[in-house]
Amino acid sequence: MIGTREQPVGTAALSGRTWPFLAPPSPFAPLLRHPAALLGLGLLTAIGLMALLAGVVAPGDPLRAAGPPLTAPAPRFPLGTDDLGRDMWAMVLHGSRTSLLVGLAVAVVSGVLGVAVGGVAGYHGHLVDDVLMRLTELVQVVPRFFLVLVAAALFGPSLWLTIGLLGLTFWPAVARLLRAQVLSMREREFVLAARALGAPTSRVLWRHVVPNALPVVVAAAALQVGTAILVEAALSFLGLGDRTLLSWGYLLNGAQPFLRVAWWMSVFPGAAIALTVLAVNLVADGLNDALDPRQRRR
Repeated sequence: MIGTREQPVGTAALSGRTWPFLAPPSPFAPLLRHPAALLGLGLLTAIGLMALLAGVVAPGDPLRAAGPPLTAPAPRFPLGTDDLGRDMWAMVLHGSRTSLLVGLAVAVVSGVLGVAVGGVAGYHGHLVDDVLMRLTELVQVVPRFFLVLVAAALFGPSLWLTIGLLGLTFWPAVARLLRAQVLSMREREFVLAARALGAPTSRVLWRHVVPNALPVVVAAAALQVGTAILVEAALSFLGLGDRTLLSWGYLLNGAQPFLRVAWWMSVFPGAAIALTVLAVNLVADGLNDALDPRQRRR
């Protein structure tokens, strides 16, 4: 047509416009064909709904006495009662909120820090890369569980202190993985095209490089949810968790003296932790397969 000008290939993508008929298939589509990942996703969804609806399913104060002490599981009390007559079903439901909050918050904090450090190190390289990678290695060798133990002993048990310390020590794995992805992408055609169009370095990095490298990091961040839940449960089991909040580790700590006479006090909180960590790991494995370029090419 007269008066029209042909647009260079790749300009539409760089200018922010999207074309539906050119959109690539979702990288998460293979996840739907992964039975184990679907099982984990179903378990995780059920556990998340239980945490969100805990106040509806088990209303009232979960720490109030609801029946005779040390009652075995029965229709009235599906998970039994503890030594103070509190309903284990209500406490397990309400405790899921704290445990899931720790896992998700640690994954978010470590993910943000890891993406920032790994993206900058991989894209700039040279001295910046050397300094940030040495910092990453320094943080990676810190014994995080021992660090949290010392902090809890010095400053007192605190949920947010635990989340902060775990988030500040979990990010090196994400940073190293993202750095490797950025190193493989910074010389690709779409990055070179963005530079040729005069895009600033920050725009090229955060609008073109990191979004394309980010999906591979999702699986690593998902695995950290389960690890953080286990660490919080271990701290609470040792009596170093936040005693003002109900969690699965808190319930395990209270069940220690009654292992022989009330098995349900330890079995059900422990089963909740095991199922949640299993679900997270299954989803993470499925994401890893779905986001693996070799699997997508198949």
